[in-house]
Amino acid sequence: MRDRQRVTKLQPPDPAAQRILERAEIEGIELIRFLYADHGGVIRGKAASRSRLAERLGTGIGHTVAMMAMNMLDQLQEVEQLGPVGEVRLVPDPSTFVPLPYSPGAAAMMADLRRPDGTPWEACPRTFLKDAVATLADEGYTLVAAFEPEFTLGRRLPSPDGGPDRLVPLDDTLCYAGLGFDTAHDYTIKLIRALESQGLRVEHYHPELGPGQQELSVRHAPALRAADNHVLYRETVRGVALRMAMWASLAPKPLADQAGNGAHLHLSLWRDDRNVFADSEEVRAWFIGGLLEHLPALTALTCGSVNSFRRLAPRMWSSAYVCHGPDNREAAVRVCSPLGESGEPNLELKPSDSSANPYLALGAVIHAGLDGIRRKLDPGEPATVDPDTVPDRYPRLPSSLEEALDALERDDVLTGALGPLRTRAYLAVKRSEAAAFKKKDTAYELFNHLRVF
Repeated sequence: MRDRQRVTKLQPPDPAAQRILERAEIEGIELIRFLYADHGGVIRGKAASRSRLAERLGTGIGHTVAMMAMNMLDQLQEVEQLGPVGEVRLVPDPSTFVPLPYSPGAAAMMADLRRPDGTPWEACPRTFLKDAVATLADEGYTLVAAFEPEFTLGRRLPSPDGGPDRLVPLDDTLCYAGLGFDTAHDYTIKLIRALESQGLRVEHYHPELGPGQQELSVRHAPALRAADNHVLYRETVRGVALRMAMWASLAPKPLADQAGNGAHLHLSLWRDDRNVFADSEEVRAWFIGGLLEHLPALTALTCGSVNSFRRLAPRMWSSAYVCHGPDNREAAVRVCSPLGESGEPNLELKPSDSSANPYLALGAVIHAGLDGIRRKLDPGEPATVDPDTVPDRYPRLPSSLEEALDALERDDVLTGALGPLRTRAYLAVKRSEAAAFKKKDTAYELFNHLRVF
């Protein structure tokens, strides 16, 4: 009883926490979601009530360690140290507090998974990215990033043959077509306002290639904030759609015969407030060399689902070969030309989608690029044509999740960065998904990805 009394008397740990309590009271926030991304790429969480928020800001919310061995089908995998015995805490980051405009009365914060004594837990994805950012800082660099997501907007309807639900796209307009803007206009305006109210600065929007497909990009940010932004983006895209009696899916291939949804990852490296990719073509080349060196393994983390590999095919504008090139949208790494005289160059990693855990994906990208800088890896000659026209010149990316996981397991740099527990858990979760979907038909795979992502 004394322990319980002591906990309930905890005061908010800092002024930021006090401001959150004041905002929750003033704005009528009743539930505050503590969100995290698991090894299956699923956004999960628990919510604290306003009446207990002061306490939970200090203590976090109790959570079983087993959830980090759960796959996207909610099937628990046998992973040592991630079973029914053991607790962690969902500890929120007060700097990420945002009211959720699509869920009045609710707010959210990004959470770290910590041990009961408050120390970092080695299976926490957000901590993995934090550590990668710190490692990069030790070398004198910071990374600025932005995910560039696509999604399919429509309605989830029962299948006429009694099978799993299907996604019926909102429209069948053409890529970039004016009619596509008008068809999705009401939704798009609500989405933009919802994102902006959460601090995500919207940059561009257009109707994309596939039926009902949309692309809306947000402003770049330091690496951790970029990953946090992508979690909020995913939640907001779907939340706004649900409030409008629609369904939005960021799954890589929610419709087997239509264009896939990527989340291309844009990157720039900075030192002393200067863009290193602009100042040093040599360092930029080494960073690209690191990405290409580790790309087969990296793909297991940036394209983290069975469904991802329906999208990664030649001439799909998603990349299928290990190569780089200036403004080459079929290259795995595109060197983007600056916009205007004051623009800054950046890299675009094409094999990346929203079924990935953004913290693991971006942290692994940092380690791969840093390995390239340390070893001064030569990326080879740039590809200035569609690589599929000269397929013998470039290695092929993995064609399945299983192949990518095999490559990850062989990659000492990335598994060393991930650590033993996280590596075991990730491989177990993802191999279980690959095995589960292999036993089912295409309709089952598409349904489970469109409903989760």
